[in-house]
Amino acid sequence: MDKILDIDNIDLKIISLLNEDAKTPYTEIAKKVFVSSGTVHVRMKKLEDMGIVKSATLNIDFSKLGYDISAFLGIYLEKSSLYDTVIEKLKTISEVVSAYYTTGNYSIFAKIICRDTNHLRYVLDNIQKVEGIDRTETLIVLEESINRPIQFFDKEK
Repeated sequence: MDKILDIDNIDLKIISLLNEDAKTPYTEIAKKVFVSSGTVHVRMKKLEDMGIVKSATLNIDFSKLGYDISAFLGIYLEKSSLYDTVIEKLKTISEVVSAYYTTGNYSIFAKIICRDTNHLRYVLDNIQKVEGIDRTETLIVLEESINRPIQFFDKEK
């Protein structure tokens, strides 16, 4: 909790700008935040050391690479105590791009990306063979309407 106290509005503005586009040069961010590029660099180093900024990622249009199917998978476990074992197995399936331990109907909610329905079927067959998984429910994505970073400040202010 003490680490949060070391964050100010400048840090939040820097995070928000980089969250929109991680490739933005520090010099451009410095101009928008009204500080020097050196200050941005020092602030980013601080945020990385605190574990707030873990990495920079790319936002990829997988369909342009031939991966036309995105799906969410609700996974029911035989026993909740098998979570760690199942997650370790899911980590070995490259099409599983994210997984969450959840409350509600599913023990695990995962996102998978596949080339087509045949590939999806193959991946689902492999996932359903994982020891500890009781059953799964698949929800195929028809359209991703919102995919945005959280905003930490009002740009108009």
